[in-house]
Amino acid sequence: MELFLFARLHARLGCEQLLRRAIADVQAATRAEVGCLGYQAFQSVRDSGEFYVHSRWQDQNAFELHATLPHTLRFVACVEPLLDHPLAVSLTKALP
Repeated sequence: MELFLFARLHARLGCEQLLRRAIADVQAATRAEVGCLGYQAFQSVRDSGEFYVHSRWQDQNAFELHATLPHTLRFVACVEPLLDHPLAVSLTKALP
């Protein structure tokens, strides 16, 4: 079953560019993963510190593997101190 990830990231004041760079740095490795069907990042036009990541995964196993890979672990460790809230991630399935 195909899964969809939605993540909201909001930068601490002054950390917007560092967060933007961290998101950009992980994109190529994530997109190259077997089981990744799509990956796109977004920045709010109303709040420059607000970012979203949307990704699509072939199935639960593909996502679970993604969560253990070195580039994913580095990304989480890098961005957590840049955020003004806990990392908010929702793993979802499409409604029929």
